[in-house]
This record gives sequence, structure tokens and C-alpha cells, in this order.
Amino acid sequence: MGRSAEEIKKDIESGNTALGIEFGSTRIKAVLTDGTTAPIAQGSYEWENRLENGIWTYSLEDIWKGLKDCYADLAVDVKKQYGLTLKKVGAMGVSAMMHGYMAFDADGKLLVPFRTWRNTMTAEAARRLTDLFNYNIPQRWSIAHLYQAVINGEEHVSRVHFLTTLAGYVHWKLTGKQVLGVGDASGMFPIDPATGQYDAEMLDKFEEMMVPKGYPWKLRDLLPEVLSAGDEAGTLTEEGAKLLDESGNLEAGIPLCPPEGDAGTGMTATNSVAVRTGNVSAGTSVFAMVVLEKTLETVHQEIDMVTTPDGHLVGMVHCNNCTSDLNAWVGLFEEFYELMGQKTDRNTLFGTLYRKALEGDEDCGGLLLPLRRADHRLRGGTPAVYAPSGQQAGTGKLHAYPLIQFPGNPEIWSGHSVQGRARDAG
Repeated sequence: MGRSAEEIKKDIESGNTALGIEFGSTRIKAVLTDGTTAPIAQGSYEWENRLENGIWTYSLEDIWKGLKDCYADLAVDVKKQYGLTLKKVGAMGVSAMMHGYMAFDADGKLLVPFRTWRNTMTAEAARRLTDLFNYNIPQRWSIAHLYQAVINGEEHVSRVHFLTTLAGYVHWKLTGKQVLGVGDASGMFPIDPATGQYDAEMLDKFEEMMVPKGYPWKLRDLLPEVLSAGDEAGTLTEEGAKLLDESGNLEAGIPLCPPEGDAGTGMTATNSVAVRTGNVSAGTSVFAMVVLEKTLETVHQEIDMVTTPDGHLVGMVHCNNCTSDLNAWVGLFEEFYELMGQKTDRNTLFGTLYRKALEGDEDCGGLLLPLRRADHRLRGGTPAVYAPSGQQAGTGKLHAYPLIQFPGNPEIWSGHSVQGRARDAG
């Protein structure tokens, strides 16, 4: 039995609540929960990355407008449902898309536009670092982006003072603390599961390699402090409260948990944080994760090593494309519908096509759409749908195919060496 509106109002007024904010690739979400952890209000803001000068990015203006509008949407929902102005929150946390490259100088100025996880521009750096560490370094990781900038001789590198992720950046501005949850940190630089900190031996190897370059920094001084779930990570400052809530109603002093990555939120939401548990996250990208018992004995370039929010090692298989392609696919039918003079909302359209997909053949009639791995070596291409001769590409088959194909990409990429990885993982 659900709680009454009066009970929920008491929680809101007393601050017996928690606020979670997630920066996804296409939508920023905010959810307010009550004292029983049940969701009681929500807000959202749709946004999209841009390809500028060959780099997928969001501007700082995009980030702060999105956060403010998302929070404002939440506050409106609280007012609409409960007739209250949101002033107090008991605790809050920020999570966001992992990896990428946000480099700041000593004055806190962003040195180059935010390079998101979608960029596949660090192949040489990723290969060299994988060889140096004997540890798989994917292209989207922050250390690969930094080292690729070194290889390219980019002018800004000598002025780097601080590196972080999107969640780390937002948390820094809200609290003044340059910290990062261990799960998100594991997508910047390898984590030693024995210590829950950056791998000291790998840090030493990287810094030794950098000596001839003469940079005025050491990598261990650039990276944010690593925290585990439950650690104190600062409180919302007066300045941070103003960044979040332009109305000025939200009170400062709210404790924040360590900022985390979207992989960690997915693991937590599906209760897949214990050893030998796993989950699949289907969003703009798609990735499968399994919490491991021990470190893999050999390097598998199709498996990325990250951690749970409390530092347990996780094997991840990641592919860059999933719901963005699915959204575009459904968008074709939405456009056709509108060209015929009809109107429909996207929820109805998605539901209709999903139900139609249930009528498709189990093998989708042999349809084939080339997929893209996260670290593919192709800089461009033209995806196409192929069908065997004599097969009719009916709507049921066409709609079923992307539902099977995109979330299934990690299994396809990892399936050829399942037995070997199982032996490594114990």
C-alpha cells in the first residue's frame, strides 16, 4: 500500500528525502525520493551532443542550462503534486556518462571543449598504453585522451592542472570538492582493487614515460581523489545551490555522495554489485557487465575493466550504438506518419512498433545490420540493412531487428572467447 500525500508532504517539508541527478547522453534526469526511497517527483531535460570540428561535445553552457532546467522541472512537479515549494533535501548525488576528457588549468578554465566518450580518436594512445600497462585501455578512457593529446603535441597539455569526468565536474562546482566515485574513476585510469585507488605501478610507468616531455605536472596530481560509496564527498555550497536552483529556494548544506558514472548507477539500480552478478545497460551505448572474483590473468581487448561503486572489479563489454540508432529508426516512421497528415506521440509510436516486433521471425528473417564496436578502427561508414534473396523485409521483421541487434552487440563481440574469460575470472 502506497503512502498518503500527507505523509509524503511531511518528508518534503522536513527534508527526509534524497535527490538523484543523472546526465545521460540524450536526457538529464532528476528524481526525488521520500523517506522510504520511493520516487515521489521527477524532472527532465532533453539535450544532445554536437559534432564540432570532428569532436563529439557538450558545451559548459549546455551542461548548466540542462541542470537548471531539469531541476526546475522537478520543482514544478513537486509544486503540482503536493502544493509545496522544494526548499530542503536530505541528501543528493550526481551521476553522468563516464570517461571522456575534461581538462582544466590552474584557474579552473576548461582548456579544450569537453571530449565525450563517443569520440574514437585515441586509437594510437590506447594501443600504446595497453602495451605499457599490460592492461586494456579503451579509446574512450580519460587517460587515453590525455596521452593522445601528448602524442599530437597539443599546446594545452603543458597547462593541464586538473582532469575529471562530467559527474566529477558538476560535483566540483556544486561542492568545491575535486573528488570522484571509484566506479567513475575506473573509467579515467585503472584502479587497483586491493586498494580501491589508482594503480600505483601503472601511475609510475606513465610518469616515467612523461619525464622526457618536461611537463610541469605528474599524472597522480591531475586526477581527482578517489572515494568509495558511503564516503563523505562534501556538501552543497551557497554557490552550488544557486547553480542548481535559479529561484533561490533550495537551501545549501545538503550532503552529497561521491559522483559516479552511469555504469555504477545501472549496477546499483539492478542490484548487480555483488560478485558473480551482472547486468546489461541499454542506452545511447550498450554494455554488459559482470562483477568478477579476481583480476583477469591476460589482457582481453574486448573487455574493459571498471569497478562497482564500492570498488569491486567489473568486466564490461561496451558498444557505442544502441538506442540512438533505435530512436533514429523509429523516427523514420514518425516522419512518414506526419507526412501523411497524421499526428502521434512518441510513446504511442514506440509501443505500437514494439508490439509489431513480436510478430517478427526469431531470426528476423535473416536481416543483417552491421554493428559498431566502441573501439572500432573505422573513422566513418554507411550502415545498411541486408536481407537474403527471396526474403520479404516485413514490418514485424524490421522492427524486431533493432530490438535484438543493438542490445545484443556486447554478446556478439565477446562471445568468441567466453570459455577463456571464464577460466581467467575463476
